[in-house]
Amino acid sequence: MTEYLNTHNASLLLSAANKSHYPQDDLPEIALAGRSNVGKSSFINTLLGRKNLARTSSKPGKTQLLNFYNIDDKLRFVDVPGYGYAKVSKSERAKWGKMIEEYLVSRDNLRAVVSLVDFRHDPSADDIQMYEFLKYYEIPVIVVATKADKIPRGKWNKHESAIKKKLNFDKTDKFIIFSSVDRTGLDESWDSILEEL
Repeated sequence: MTEYLNTHNASLLLSAANKSHYPQDDLPEIALAGRSNVGKSSFINTLLGRKNLARTSSKPGKTQLLNFYNIDDKLRFVDVPGYGYAKVSKSERAKWGKMIEEYLVSRDNLRAVVSLVDFRHDPSADDIQMYEFLKYYEIPVIVVATKADKIPRGKWNKHESAIKKKLNFDKTDKFIIFSSVDRTGLDESWDSILEEL
């Protein structure tokens, strides 16, 4: 962890549905995107050393707004709604998509997106689409593969190669293997995030 940030000084600032609700200042923001139940809330909580600042839910698809977390008045994490959850109606999903797209494309504060994928599985069509979208708009992306504790270390290379191949991964991007259980990749995640600021 860095001397730069007191991560314990973190709180949920606000939840926004559109531009007019975003915080009006120039603090840098890092967005976190991933499909429902990829472990986004656990990732945020692990990075901030908090048990449940970001609510982990047994019901995927619960985050329906952009949640802005203030970290030490120096940085914000922006948790975007988990995508690819089937129990949400098509129109609701389209609405989320628009909201996410509006934020990612138009937000000047945005420095990078942490794109979370499940290390155990090949990236979903939504994961691939998100990565392609970020590359298309030239938004810096850090790919974080979660739930690494569920895979024996001897198989990590195989899983990493499979994910990179599916994403058509750009070698200049960061790829971090992460586990909120044993904190694998914690320092590396912070280093990559702070580099983008």
